[in-house]
Amino acid sequence: MSVTAARELESKPARRRAVFILRFSSTIVLWTIALLIAFSGYEIAFWGLISVFGLISLWEFYGMLEHRGLPNFKVTAMVCGAVMLCGSFYYFSHYGLARSYDFETAVLLLFLLTVITRQMFARLRADEPLRTMAYTLFGLLYVLWLFNFMTKILYVVPRSPEGAVMGQFYCLYLIAVTKFSDMGAYLTGSVIGRHPLIPHISPKKTREGFFGAMGFSVLASLLLFKLMPGHLSVLTWTHATILGLLLGFAAVIGDLAESIIKRSTGVKDSGSMLPGIGGALDLIDSLLFTAPLLFFYLRLVIRVP
Repeated sequence: MSVTAARELESKPARRRAVFILRFSSTIVLWTIALLIAFSGYEIAFWGLISVFGLISLWEFYGMLEHRGLPNFKVTAMVCGAVMLCGSFYYFSHYGLARSYDFETAVLLLFLLTVITRQMFARLRADEPLRTMAYTLFGLLYVLWLFNFMTKILYVVPRSPEGAVMGQFYCLYLIAVTKFSDMGAYLTGSVIGRHPLIPHISPKKTREGFFGAMGFSVLASLLLFKLMPGHLSVLTWTHATILGLLLGFAAVIGDLAESIIKRSTGVKDSGSMLPGIGGALDLIDSLLFTAPLLFFYLRLVIRVP
């Protein structure tokens, strides 16, 4: 073995420790902010957190497309995304679920019409118009429409008799279970991972990491239900177990989904906003799939009124 190769081999554990420290530090900061907002009960603060991460993630997504030279209407999508976030919060907080669904559908329809109209004034060359509209629409649906289910979860649970929102604890539960799944996959895969899960998408993800993700998510779900039974009153031990499995599986799928996009666009991370983690989209990629799943579980299985 050459001296250079030996040095590179020795430096790998050091790099892993450095990345872990950066990721751990970023996670602590983010969790502190999330906990303060969740237990404060300030709806505006929670909406602000969702909006900031949603819009930054959407911007990063279109930045990834541009890195690959893929056409899109980024500014149009950002404006429509901001309208969706503001309007959804207003209608959910003031009028409930029914009217907010109508508003969201109207925004998506308006966005579709806007993108098509915008394309009428752009150049026509082979299939570029179709690709531009497809990439633009996919970005809004994949990033912002899915992430906006966090707002829906905030208001899906009835308010307290005093009028305070209670859904932020289910959002907190969602984030914790999802991130424990990510952490379980990372730790288990790093320590005992030997067999690749889907190597053509993400060579570093392993089958052992997948089962670690499932185990950690179930553990987190049961632990949170034990610690906060009053704040998670619509759940039972059975629901907590099932949700742990479902959310853990969806988190892995969400992570792999972003891996497909990153591999297709030739980028390592969606951004560099968060040391040790990457961009905002790298942080919320798993939530894009777990948030809708939790919402529909609450609505269709538990049947929250």
